[in-house]
Amino acid sequence: MSTATHTPKAKVPPAAAGAHNHPVVRAAVALGRVLLALIFGLPLVFMIVSSFKPDNQIFADLASINAFLPLGDLTLENYLGVFDRVPFARFMLNSIIVSVLTVGLGLLVNSMAAFALSRIQFRGQKIILTVILATLIVPFETMALPLLWWSNQLPWIDANGLSQGWLDTYQIQIVPFIANAFSIYLFYQYFDSIPRELDEAARVDGANWFRIYRSVVMPLAGPAVATVAILTFLPAWNSYLWPLMVVQSEELRPAMVGIDYFKQLNVSWGQIMAYATIITAPVLALFISFQRAFISSIASSGVKG
Repeated sequence: MSTATHTPKAKVPPAAAGAHNHPVVRAAVALGRVLLALIFGLPLVFMIVSSFKPDNQIFADLASINAFLPLGDLTLENYLGVFDRVPFARFMLNSIIVSVLTVGLGLLVNSMAAFALSRIQFRGQKIILTVILATLIVPFETMALPLLWWSNQLPWIDANGLSQGWLDTYQIQIVPFIANAFSIYLFYQYFDSIPRELDEAARVDGANWFRIYRSVVMPLAGPAVATVAILTFLPAWNSYLWPLMVVQSEELRPAMVGIDYFKQLNVSWGQIMAYATIITAPVLALFISFQRAFISSIASSGVKG
């Protein structure tokens, strides 16, 4: 007859256990959340409210709390003016095409790279990961001009046959941003937390590495996929400097570049606010939809050492 040994659990002191439930602590936490919400939310409130006001009222309300309140002469003229001033539908379609393709291809490429670095053992594995992470310290502005030059040397097949240079195309707005070091790192951290016994069981059943990636690991990586999708979508949707450098045709410009149209000749701040509100809505909708998965992934893998 064997005697089982039990490891005694550490007891949390009652004072420490009840500290977080103290009314003063709860009130301080609630106040902190309200302050953070105000800091990050008030600019959005100001933008949305101002999009319904004429310019003279926007400036008149700046000195009071009315700047954040839907009071006064509210109108939809600013939103109607957006469609009169720019080819808004075309700009939005371009942004959707670029963002969706960048996110979709990025999820595939970055997850496969992370899977290879995390699950497949080979020589130089850690060195490759270190080199990939080292690229995070290089600002994009330092790479923009060399990237522009190399992109203009690349061949492409179009309706006229083989041509040289990617300037003024969709692919120059998509391809350079598919592979992303931070996305690879997030996937790597999440994949590293998945038990490797699942790989071994699948290998016993005859599955190859791609089958393990597709049928075992990726179905368990929902939070990581949501996080990478959001973090890839945001810079793709908000891209301004790069399209300004590489796109000349109006029919290929994304929505963010379209805001320059409102700064020419007669500047209408109400229309700028209306335009900014419309192009911000997809970002807010995406984050709200994937909020839980985003927080879950950051909590489980993103902050690991």
